[in-house]
Amino acid sequence: MSALIDVILPVFVIIAFGYLAARAHWITDADIDGIMRFAQGFAAPILLFKNIVTIDLGTAFQPGLLLSFYIGAFIGFAFGFCLARYGFGRAQTDSVAIGFACLFSNTLLLGVPITERAYGAGALVGNFAIISIHAPIIYAFGIMMMESALARQDGGKPLLVVLRQIGKGVVSQPLVVGLALGFVVNFFALPLPGAVTAAVGMLASSAIPTALFGLGGVLTRYRPEGDTKLIVAVVFASLILHPTVTYLMGRFVFALDLAALRSSTVTAAMPPGVNAFMFAFLYGVGKRVAAASILVATALSVLTVWIWLHILP
Repeated sequence: MSALIDVILPVFVIIAFGYLAARAHWITDADIDGIMRFAQGFAAPILLFKNIVTIDLGTAFQPGLLLSFYIGAFIGFAFGFCLARYGFGRAQTDSVAIGFACLFSNTLLLGVPITERAYGAGALVGNFAIISIHAPIIYAFGIMMMESALARQDGGKPLLVVLRQIGKGVVSQPLVVGLALGFVVNFFALPLPGAVTAAVGMLASSAIPTALFGLGGVLTRYRPEGDTKLIVAVVFASLILHPTVTYLMGRFVFALDLAALRSSTVTAAMPPGVNAFMFAFLYGVGKRVAAASILVATALSVLTVWIWLHILP
């Protein structure tokens, strides 16, 4: 019970505060959009930059850590896609969007603060290793799958056009820019002026609470209505299937050390991120399932994350 009260609830209290503020109309939709634009477009990329600059690249990127997490993630995608396509007869484009919701965990806004509160700031090395390739891999895969589905539906786009869209979708992400700059500074051991380091630290410290508050406001826009079975499937894939596969592989296949096992499993146990809805919105398919799944899974994750924290050694 102490893990629920001391580790998980403070994170969700901030989300609830943002939700209440938006629901009570203390802030407008435009305010929420501005908060999320600042958090995701500026503060979060700087947070990633700061942490990538300081981690030991040689020890952070353990193959077993990454494989445990991403094999679980892609099994989640396959589960959601196949169930939507062949179990419920949804269009292939809808099925890709639903699979993407199973695939895209909220690794940064929820995974980082919960891991930090549970195990300390020193336990985040594995989290940032996962996050550093999360957006490039997941977006590239999602765009490739969606464009492939659209190609079958529309008669197809030239391969070069699809590759250009994948590249644009990946490199236009501010998180990817922050990560890339962090890798450059780290790899070449570039010195940063004291004033820059201090400014980066100040902005980075605002990223998580700002993003959590904004996330609460965004969640007021979603409604758990219709497509109940598919919503349950996405929630199951995100909160149970993905972390279970990751935990079993990390512990029994790759024999991860305790810190890596914690980072990979807690990160995998996060609900779908808002980007799952943004991806569905971008292509105009599967939006209701993605939006409702984010709301339901985020609420239920208070309980499921508590259970995973008890399971982890």
